[in-house]
Amino acid sequence: MQEIKDRQELIKAYIHFFMEQQHKELPSASLIPENDPTVLFTTAGMHPLVPFLLGQKHPLGKRVTNVQKCIRTQDIEEVGDPFHHTFFEMLGNWSLGDYFKNEMIGFSFRFLTETLKIPKERLAVTVFGGDKRVPQIPKDDEAAGIWGALGMPKERIAYLEGGALESERNWWGPAGETGPCGPDTEMFYWIANEPAPRIFDPEDDRWVEIWNDVFMQYNKVGEGAYEPLAQKNVDTGMGVERTLSVLNGLQDNYQTSIFEPLIRKIETVSQKKYGVHEEDTKAMRIIADHLRAAVFILGDERAIKPSNLGQGYVLRRLIRRAVRYGRILGIEGNFMSLLTKEVLQVYPDYQELHRNHKFITEQLEEEERKFKLTLEKGLKKFDEIMEDTKEIIPGKEAFLLFQSYGFPIEMTEELAEEKGIKVDMEEYNQEFKKHQDLSRTLSSGAFKSGLADDSEATKRLHTATHLLNEALRKVLGSDIKQKGSNINPERLRFDFNFSRKLTPEELKNVEEFINSKIKAKLNVIREEIPIEDALKSGAQAEFGAKYPELVSIYTIEDKSDQRGWFSKEICTGPHVNNTSELGKFKILKEEGVAAGVRRIKAVVWNE
Repeated sequence: MQEIKDRQELIKAYIHFFMEQQHKELPSASLIPENDPTVLFTTAGMHPLVPFLLGQKHPLGKRVTNVQKCIRTQDIEEVGDPFHHTFFEMLGNWSLGDYFKNEMIGFSFRFLTETLKIPKERLAVTVFGGDKRVPQIPKDDEAAGIWGALGMPKERIAYLEGGALESERNWWGPAGETGPCGPDTEMFYWIANEPAPRIFDPEDDRWVEIWNDVFMQYNKVGEGAYEPLAQKNVDTGMGVERTLSVLNGLQDNYQTSIFEPLIRKIETVSQKKYGVHEEDTKAMRIIADHLRAAVFILGDERAIKPSNLGQGYVLRRLIRRAVRYGRILGIEGNFMSLLTKEVLQVYPDYQELHRNHKFITEQLEEEERKFKLTLEKGLKKFDEIMEDTKEIIPGKEAFLLFQSYGFPIEMTEELAEEKGIKVDMEEYNQEFKKHQDLSRTLSSGAFKSGLADDSEATKRLHTATHLLNEALRKVLGSDIKQKGSNINPERLRFDFNFSRKLTPEELKNVEEFINSKIKAKLNVIREEIPIEDALKSGAQAEFGAKYPELVSIYTIEDKSDQRGWFSKEICTGPHVNNTSELGKFKILKEEGVAAGVRRIKAVVWNE
């Protein structure tokens, strides 16, 4: 294999190869997507190219290539193993309606075997094996045939079935409910020291994926409905960190030259050695990964700061998680800003990081200082919990310490053990699973409706949710609080605290209450005010939600109410202007979803 020790050497080799194939180089786009409310961060090289993949002509032509900085946090809990990262660089090349499978697979084979000089006997590939639920899309014999013609043994070509409806297993997309999608072919490298087996087993983790070629040849137009695309595109992705690890015969990305200076510095400040104890090694990986991601977010041209909202929330979570693992390593004093120099020296080509170095270090220092204060408050909260605990700490309380004060569950268990009691881990894990699912949604920004959907149907259901919230308080009691909601153009889903199943009479009363307010033709007014003023005015807030300093509130006016309004909630919308636009409200289902939490599903329609 070619001797490539440095990330810049790998990037240079990749870009040079594709420029020789008449591709034009694109600069890396910002980590913060422009004019796209559906995602928080740029998650792949194709993200900034979506309009051109959909047919808009690119000013540089039909062939482009680049290395793109990316952030993905949906698997943040996996960081700590040898391969997962939140920040990474993605090498990619695109055909925007130009070449297709034959040329792209040929490019891939030549770059791997001729430029990088990877031995053919250490390579294997997967191709789309079809999906029985979507019989109109055949398995990708074309891609398999191309690989075979290039000399890939048939035993090293695996068909993977079942992906067209799952966005996995050799199928990409669409990004939303509909849109461009298609099969892909993935390339794998045998990382073990012994010779690779003759027959390729994709489930054997000694085969590591290093490249993915996506062939966008279909347009999903509905559930199970696909049409051939007029403009067929190629979208590829090769992770810099993983490929550099493979080229250097390593089985740990954190041992490459990308991470080596940072790991050495963490060893110095912690006085621990990498690779000796599993827990210490895991902690060092998490600190290295999260700090690098934080440096890139802080150093981005769009100047994100830690906060409780959007990208700032993800940034805060990364910094605080790194600080927690610093404590596990026994690091005393603030240390995050001390590590930034080691990150910057690896990335001389990202000038924005160097221009914003002062801002990066100041924000890291401030966030670490704030977190230490939060930890002190968390200890006080733990003492309060102990006053009400006799035998076991409720899982919800333990999760509160994790979510609000940054206490790892291990810390809570140790503190509890000192008092001779235990933590309800079953309930904690249930709460953590709900948090994890929500975090993945927030981190990817994959809102299929709600804030990213301002259709008339969604506006009507969003407003109906406000009416439902207040109607439940009127019928069941003023202590009812929203526990969550989900809205799509077909229905609303609303979770609230209540200890039992609602009676048919109660459900009828809620429905009638809402329909009476719809018939009353009440105006819906939006205004922006400070969060403190909003809460003082009586505006409802979702239980456990964190809000910015300035919030928007929606008031459903009602002169028949002594307050002058029926409902007032902190919300970003969208909503109708008058309740008369809702038509008629109907509850479809009422059920329990957790201890003390009920769920209502409902619809509105025009009679």
